[in-house]
Amino acid sequence: MNIASMRRPIIPPTPPRAPDNMSFFGRIAVIKRNMIATWGQRAYEEEVIQGRFFLHKSFILNQPDAIRHVLLSNYQNYTRTPAGIRMLRPVLGEGLLLAEGHAWTFQRRTLSPAFTPRATANLVPHMTAVLDETIAKLETRTNEPVDLREIMQRMTLEIAGRTMFSFGMDQHGPTLRNFVMEYGERLGRAHFLDMALPVSWPTPMDRARARFRKRWTQFVAMLIAERRAVGKKHGAPPRDLFDLMDEARDPETGKGFSDEQLVDEVATMILAGHETTATALFWALYLLALDPDTQEEVATETRGEHLDSMVDIDRQKFTRAVIDETMRLYPPAFLVARAARGKDIVAGAEVNKGDIIMIAPWLLHRHEKLWDQPNAFIPKRFMSKEPPDRFAYLPFGAGPRVCIGAPFAQAESVLALARLIGAFRVELVDAAPVIPFGVVTTQPDHSPMFRITRR
Repeated sequence: MNIASMRRPIIPPTPPRAPDNMSFFGRIAVIKRNMIATWGQRAYEEEVIQGRFFLHKSFILNQPDAIRHVLLSNYQNYTRTPAGIRMLRPVLGEGLLLAEGHAWTFQRRTLSPAFTPRATANLVPHMTAVLDETIAKLETRTNEPVDLREIMQRMTLEIAGRTMFSFGMDQHGPTLRNFVMEYGERLGRAHFLDMALPVSWPTPMDRARARFRKRWTQFVAMLIAERRAVGKKHGAPPRDLFDLMDEARDPETGKGFSDEQLVDEVATMILAGHETTATALFWALYLLALDPDTQEEVATETRGEHLDSMVDIDRQKFTRAVIDETMRLYPPAFLVARAARGKDIVAGAEVNKGDIIMIAPWLLHRHEKLWDQPNAFIPKRFMSKEPPDRFAYLPFGAGPRVCIGAPFAQAESVLALARLIGAFRVELVDAAPVIPFGVVTTQPDHSPMFRITRR
């Protein structure tokens, strides 16, 4: 895609690239701090990089056809790595993101009706109500430093609570945020033994994660109990995601979720939904603060719009392109790692059982052979008549295991960004560069302060 004729775009800051001769143990030391900083220049230029991971081979794939093979054509041959399971199971349990085989098929079939475009459209009023409240609160804080990252976290958590349970998160929101922060800052970071040992061999961190999981599942079960106590009017249509999930039945077997399964599904949807969307909105606001001209284009597009339905959201083409470009530069899941169940051929290379396949959207989205000006913020690249290769752009994954909540997340992100930029001009107060780091998701190394003014 040739975009050289456009005005000079901004290039947001990134971590320095690792030396290509970094040792294995040097990489292990850096992984705990910032996985993104372990990749050198070769990873942004070459299609396939082969290495060693303990007793097995490892492959970094930047070739769309090879990625298509792993995530779509032969996806059943690849499963999550021990480290990936250790990072996610304490908070997601055996929910949709971690389930395998028949359990995954059952969950996917059962949940799909809750995430259709029609079901998402019915949840938009919950989103707009929270946005109205957020904008009203922000109007009292114009011309003073504000932490928009924290505000986005609170806002998306409130949306998650209302779309899931139809009640606000004033009472439980702080506890939920504390769970998220506790896990991300301490237990969600990979340690050497997490990667070296099989899942069946507990590490010291696994014991701490197990204690966390016990408290976490008790908390989610309490939220479900409160929602069930409210009940539902007989014969009334579903009013939130919980109604849809509680009533969901496998179309083939007629079976629904057990209470234990429902806890894991609710946990998955709340966490995967609110945290990734909050982070995407933070990065979008940061980029627009760095690029006032693009910010004005978003404001111009939203001017005069009601923005309270899916039809309104679908009209925001440029705002959608800003979100797409934000998730290209800052993909929520910066790394997808899979372990081979059996032998395979990928990109002409022989893969054996236990070998590790790494597909890193952070690398793929900035690869110099796949993108023009890959490190620049250029939303209009997503308004081209030539969309990027489906397997070169993976903000929500791809194949059968593509994120089931992608339509919901996209609608929420576009609606929120359009409403916020339509209401306020956003500037940075903090001049220090914000460096992304990879720990579970693509997070900022600090929360900069912003200044907002009413339009």
